[in-house]
Amino acid sequence: MPASVVSSDDGEENTIVDIDQLQAHGIGQADILKMKSSGLYTVASVHALHSKQLLKIKGFSEVKVDKVREAVKKSLVDIGFITSAELLQRRKRCFRISTGSKQWDSILAGGFQSCSINEVYGEFRCGKTQLVHTMAVMAQLPKDQGGAEGRVAVIDSEGTWRPERIAQIAERFGVDPELANENIVVGRALNSEHQHELVCGLSERFATGECRLLIVDSIMCNWRTDYTGRGELADRQQRLGQHLKHMTLMAEEFNITIMLVNQVQSDPGASALFAGADGRKPLGGHVLGHALTTRILLRKGRGEERVAKVIDSPDCAEKEATYIITTGGINDPDKA
Repeated sequence: MPASVVSSDDGEENTIVDIDQLQAHGIGQADILKMKSSGLYTVASVHALHSKQLLKIKGFSEVKVDKVREAVKKSLVDIGFITSAELLQRRKRCFRISTGSKQWDSILAGGFQSCSINEVYGEFRCGKTQLVHTMAVMAQLPKDQGGAEGRVAVIDSEGTWRPERIAQIAERFGVDPELANENIVVGRALNSEHQHELVCGLSERFATGECRLLIVDSIMCNWRTDYTGRGELADRQQRLGQHLKHMTLMAEEFNITIMLVNQVQSDPGASALFAGADGRKPLGGHVLGHALTTRILLRKGRGEERVAKVIDSPDCAEKEATYIITTGGINDPDKA
């Protein structure tokens, strides 16, 4: 995997410095292989880790960690402050992936944005899993059709991923069903530790610039069953926070869109910020809520209609959109 710059046909550039570049600054191949075995494939991913986490790598002492830190500083150009104008230029590389519904896209300024973590939550049969199946096909389409011209990675914690649905949705958009499924890699997460390992292992795929969308369906299923009772809540939230931070850094470094599907629980006294009118709130608490860029509540509407409402977003107003679930995925009501 070459270091430096990954470019797309439309001229977009995403600078990703391969971890092998540390050899030029005195880090041996053996130590680089150890970091890769820990899921570190880029210099930025090493820079993002706290020193105490690097010390957990087998054979790494404080002296070696300091040496790696110094090599990282020499390999990365911008590791301090930049102007807001420079940040604006960087954010021009961001893209949006369509939901498959024009009404829904309209409340999201075109779709779910890259360099961000997004969540959809709601009770069963609201279309959460159908949405991410639709987006898994949309992500493969050209950008002028609401896509991202890339491949997709899926972390399936509930066993609900269906290649058959991908084939049906692909036919709606004129995409070869077999090719659509070939462009999607699926990992079945058996517990929260395995889920984190799967996400960390994706860094190597994302570093190539080919993958544009990461789906986690659902984010809290394993965490909810692995940690039970109030006695384990603090430990769960700490580990969940580390998991979410890792995904946040991946979204920003690799310019990908991350879509999280979340379950709900009843809480009649919940704040309106985190619950719908029916008193349901998403799992994960404030740790998950603060890690998100955009949060969408899904609920049932009239008849076969469903409603998506923007609950929290830095650049989208709190608006609602109506949609339906069809054989071809998420669509507008007039397409029924």
